[in-house]
Amino acid sequence: MSFQRKRENLRDRPRVSSLIGQNTKLARKSWEITAEQVRVLKTLTQEFRLSVALGDLKLLDSRWYVTHSGLLRLAKRNRCAGIQVRPMREFSDPATDRWVFRAVVHKSHISKPFVGYGDADPSNTSPLVRGAEMRVAETRAVNRALRKAYGIGLCSVEELGWLTGSSKPNEEHPVPVEPRHQNGSNNGQPKLRDRLCVLIRRHNLDPTLVKAYAADYCGTSTLKEANRKLVESFVSHLATSAQENKEELICKLNTYAQPVEVKS
Repeated sequence: MSFQRKRENLRDRPRVSSLIGQNTKLARKSWEITAEQVRVLKTLTQEFRLSVALGDLKLLDSRWYVTHSGLLRLAKRNRCAGIQVRPMREFSDPATDRWVFRAVVHKSHISKPFVGYGDADPSNTSPLVRGAEMRVAETRAVNRALRKAYGIGLCSVEELGWLTGSSKPNEEHPVPVEPRHQNGSNNGQPKLRDRLCVLIRRHNLDPTLVKAYAADYCGTSTLKEANRKLVESFVSHLATSAQENKEELICKLNTYAQPVEVKS
């Protein structure tokens, strides 16, 4: 068996080398990446055969994330024996659109199972998938179980919360005339909304308070009314504040909390 695996590895070397070249070329074309990010990409490609062109990987806020489709393709390549998913009804509340799922991955019929849990509710999902929290929770559970089973330390895009958009950075779109308020990106760079959501998730910030702070910072009544340059400036400011002095940032955010009226 060991000899067979060695023969397969030798046979796959040219394909892996070609995939490394394709991934590196496409990543440099799609994102502004550093030498360290290229090194990590090469390692991920060599170890897991993940493809940037197929949308297996996504670069957000200077970090690599694996996608649901990438994990499923990885499981198929490794002849995954099966995936079992079921809702955890004792932790779910359909009335408030809160769902928790449990996923079990069997790499083979005799291997030890790998378990992952996923939760979703309106507070940690994108407004674009409102009403689909059950499916999001199921996807997150499967992703976590697959990451455990195949030893992937990367977080998956679907586990981040509010992230939306295409997982294929090379997908071509017509370039429109820049509108008055453009908070997205047409050049392959992560959308500002995505970058902001990653910061919120990473530093465990209150999204409602961050939105209020952002609107105040940009001098608009709502964040949607701010132009791209202002939002980009706020995202950079938030990243720096969270990194250098998170306690001060939390205090600042708390000033935007709405007072609770006490009913007599």
